[in-house]
Amino acid sequence: MENYFEKIQKYLHTGHAEEMDNRIERLRKYIDEILLNMKDTQERRCGYLHLYGVSQTCAFIALKRNQDVELATMVGMLHDLHSYKVMNTENHAEHGAVLARQILEELSLTTEKETDLICSAIRNHSSKAATHSAFDEVLKDADVLQHYLYNPLFTVMEQEKCRLQNLLTEFGIKRI
Repeated sequence: MENYFEKIQKYLHTGHAEEMDNRIERLRKYIDEILLNMKDTQERRCGYLHLYGVSQTCAFIALKRNQDVELATMVGMLHDLHSYKVMNTENHAEHGAVLARQILEELSLTTEKETDLICSAIRNHSSKAATHSAFDEVLKDADVLQHYLYNPLFTVMEQEKCRLQNLLTEFGIKRI
């Protein structure tokens, strides 16, 4: 009998594993198709690192804050997908929310309420200075933390400094 690690390995190599057929994996497969078709290999690499990094960070923060971990994982994967798909960041939060809704409806992955929750978080994730719903804040904080953890030697963007410090304090980390 295969253990969980073997199932993951099989899925990663073949893309087929009935045990892995859940909403997150169905969405991941869809997103992978978009990323794999990117011609610019550096941008593809950034897309994978950022989207899946934010996704995992969303899951971690959602666990701590008692938010829906599955939906948090999904919103992290979707939040900047539009930017990578069209290679344009102009008004990316709004465009990203529209694309996310299209994908979630096309794949029939979420209820209307879940879709609205995910799209709201994506629409609001660039407004780092404002406070929105608890679920929206998970995505904003995960985005900021992933930017920082990508390379802690890089300068933290001014608009993210306060949010990052508050997040690190929440997790018991004294300073950056």
